[in-house]
Amino acid sequence: MLRIGITIGDPAGVGPELIVGLTKHFDDGNAYILYGEEKILRACAQTLGRELKVHLINTPEEADKPGTYLIDLNICEVDRPNPSFTSGKVGVAYLGRAVVDAVYRKIDGLLTMPISKFWAKLAGFSFEGQTEFLAQAFGVKDYAMLMYSEGIRVALLSTHLSLKEAIDKVSKENIVKKVKLIVKEYERWFGHPPSIGVLGLNPHAGEGGTIGEEELKEIFPAVEELKSEGYMVEGPLSPDSAFLNLSYDVFFCMYHDQGLIPFKLLAFKEGVNMTLGIPFPRTSPDHGTAYDIAWKGIADLSPSLHALRLCEKLAKRQKEGNLS
Repeated sequence: MLRIGITIGDPAGVGPELIVGLTKHFDDGNAYILYGEEKILRACAQTLGRELKVHLINTPEEADKPGTYLIDLNICEVDRPNPSFTSGKVGVAYLGRAVVDAVYRKIDGLLTMPISKFWAKLAGFSFEGQTEFLAQAFGVKDYAMLMYSEGIRVALLSTHLSLKEAIDKVSKENIVKKVKLIVKEYERWFGHPPSIGVLGLNPHAGEGGTIGEEELKEIFPAVEELKSEGYMVEGPLSPDSAFLNLSYDVFFCMYHDQGLIPFKLLAFKEGVNMTLGIPFPRTSPDHGTAYDIAWKGIADLSPSLHALRLCEKLAKRQKEGNLS
């Protein structure tokens, strides 16, 4: 039996609604532990006209048989907060409690629903996102965000930085280090080393140095060094045409939107955000809080269901000792 933890994220967003929907897809052989609040989940279920059955527990150890459980933090004063300091604060609190249990291996995998970076930071959350928080909690300095689907996988050199800051991160040293991490982790979780297409930074991959020199000075030398060490890498690829050929196991992109725009266009319904570098399976649906459609019963469940299935797959692989 797996114990899969699931945070409800920012309660003003689509997290509670998606969790209510996910409960119908839980595996009969696993225990699912929700981190949030009973009043919020029940209010959401009632608003949507759906049924919610959960068993209240205080610690994951109490989930000693398959079923749906809830660790109720009971810190939100209302059953449906608006997007606000309050929603940001409690969303971070749910994440914090779940990550403690993950670090101490009281759960086998973690699915996190979206939080608002804006409201979370106003509430004191000092991280770029949930990925960075998880990395620090596990004491990991080298980590990466892998956007995963069956048809396309995208990894990023930098994540939630301004474009100006992201460009400053494009160096041979950073590229080599990150690609080696991605290869190691991909092989660990999926059983084989990946082929990687490395994108350029500038239009047409710099066009021989006439549209920027990062490709000549940083990206191409990084690719050549990696090739010399036996890694299956190619590049720099022209960013405007790279995704016309999906034959690579992973596309390695220089900044957030370079990878996330094509990924979401090609794989939004099945897109999963997976954290590489931490010794624990963590996934998340590839979208935000979607405040404008929250609690209306219209949020697409597909990304969350794919995130849940991948989390289960990775947790089972780790628990059975089948990692490379």
